[in-house]
Amino acid sequence: MNQFFDLPPARGRRIAALCTTLVLLAVVAAEGAQTGSVPLAAAWTVSGGLVLASVVARPDRFAAVAASGVLVSCLVTLVSSQVDARAETTFGVIELVALLLVVARSVRLLRPRSAIPLAGGAFTALSALFLRCPRSAYPDLVSFVVPVLWFGAVLVTVLGLYLRLLDRYRTRERTAELQEQRLEYARDLHDFVGHHITAIIAQTKAVRYTTAAGRPPSPGELDGMLAAIEDSGSQAMRSMRSMVTVLRAPRDQGAPLAAGGALDELRVLTGRFSETGPTTTLALEPRLAAGALPSGIATTVQQIVREALTNVRKHASRATRVTVDVRLEEDSAHGPTVLVAVTDDGPDGDRSVPPPGTPRSGFGLTGLSERAAMVGGTVAAGPRAGAGWVVEARMPLPGPLPGACPVGDDPTSVTAGTEAEAGTRRTTATLDT
Repeated sequence: MNQFFDLPPARGRRIAALCTTLVLLAVVAAEGAQTGSVPLAAAWTVSGGLVLASVVARPDRFAAVAASGVLVSCLVTLVSSQVDARAETTFGVIELVALLLVVARSVRLLRPRSAIPLAGGAFTALSALFLRCPRSAYPDLVSFVVPVLWFGAVLVTVLGLYLRLLDRYRTRERTAELQEQRLEYARDLHDFVGHHITAIIAQTKAVRYTTAAGRPPSPGELDGMLAAIEDSGSQAMRSMRSMVTVLRAPRDQGAPLAAGGALDELRVLTGRFSETGPTTTLALEPRLAAGALPSGIATTVQQIVREALTNVRKHASRATRVTVDVRLEEDSAHGPTVLVAVTDDGPDGDRSVPPPGTPRSGFGLTGLSERAAMVGGTVAAGPRAGAGWVVEARMPLPGPLPGACPVGDDPTSVTAGTEAEAGTRRTTATLDT
């Protein structure tokens, strides 16, 4: 007995729908049997069954089934009005309710040019149902029942319009979610995979240029360069595999593409960049390293640094030093703010700012601006005083960092690469090639 009731939800719903349909058909047949005529009772059953079928039909088949049901209902009513066999106590209550639902469903599912004639036909069919009753009951039905039916038709029409607007809103919301998801995947693809591919291209160019200049690398140097290329390729494959895993897995089971919370991963990122690029200095404030940043902000900080370093490798090949500065600024008006600044000393001729109104050719800074905006921050990039380029982002924190050190001297007074002062305010790691 327990095994009989232990059914999957989908199968249980189908069984319940089938039982409900059979009960309603039995009621329709019982109503038709009151006419005392077997052919007329069969006609009532077919008419009511078709209208009920249109209520539960799939959206792509609804119009055809509903049109058939409405047409048969009108024909049965016409035939019933011309014969003497009449039902004394009913004119088809189940069929009436089903026709009201047909009106609502027509307004909800169909375009106006299809919904208007079908809903009008259903309205006509339910308005004429009283003709199936004895002629002596016509005056009372016309005076009391028909106005109620028309009022009910107005209500279900309004219900259909409301459901139609609700469906349209849900569709737009779903479309917006899918668009945001596509943009998120595009940003992740650019940030994670593009970073590693750019490293492979830069390392390959270095081998070609040194060979073309008549200074081919020694076997040991060549093996180191190839090992670095292999490592970058393996990282790109891991990033791609993580992204494919998220795309293939259900939404609630996909692993995040970027880890959040810990800024110590910036050391690994800058270290790998410094191995194949210019000397990189990371200045990370202890309050941010020790405090628990919100995962969204921590992830955004890592992505900003990754994209800025990728741009240095792409556009500032003559840069000799890069500084990554991550600090916490205190603002009495707006609260604490995380400041991320990535600067390089590449010549100004390597890069140029497009004129106002000219679209950028790349998507990196656009994606970073979108990511920063999601956590309430801003990103700015441009040439800095003297020579070089700076990418700067500011992201407000929702409140004080738990476990953060008390605020002391102004962090801007600490210069990168000064070990004594870095011990009091922030840690500084100079990574040389």
